[in-house]
Amino acid sequence: MPIKVKEVADNAIVSIQVNKGYYMMIKALSFYLYQEINKTNKSDEYFKDILQKSYQDLDDLQKSFYTIALLLAELETQFKKENLYVEKEVLQPGDEGYVEPKLD
Repeated sequence: MPIKVKEVADNAIVSIQVNKGYYMMIKALSFYLYQEINKTNKSDEYFKDILQKSYQDLDDLQKSFYTIALLLAELETQFKKENLYVEKEVLQPGDEGYVEPKLD
């Protein structure tokens, strides 16, 4: 006997609100995926394939990286459109008051 399930409509588009903390988590995930790709000693071709091949022809790691990259690009487009960037000064080595960053 068939069961009823719900799935998102093909033409569905939603707007979600993302705060800076969640945005930074997504960026951290993208960096993690980038590091995982580099651990596999994949060549530059591996990254180029992400843009040149169809999504279905990518492996799972490439699909994951591509998906997160698209999400980040859309978020950054919206931040710019909504003028949600804040400009700040960052001290450089040699500047008065510069403190060398250190890992905890």
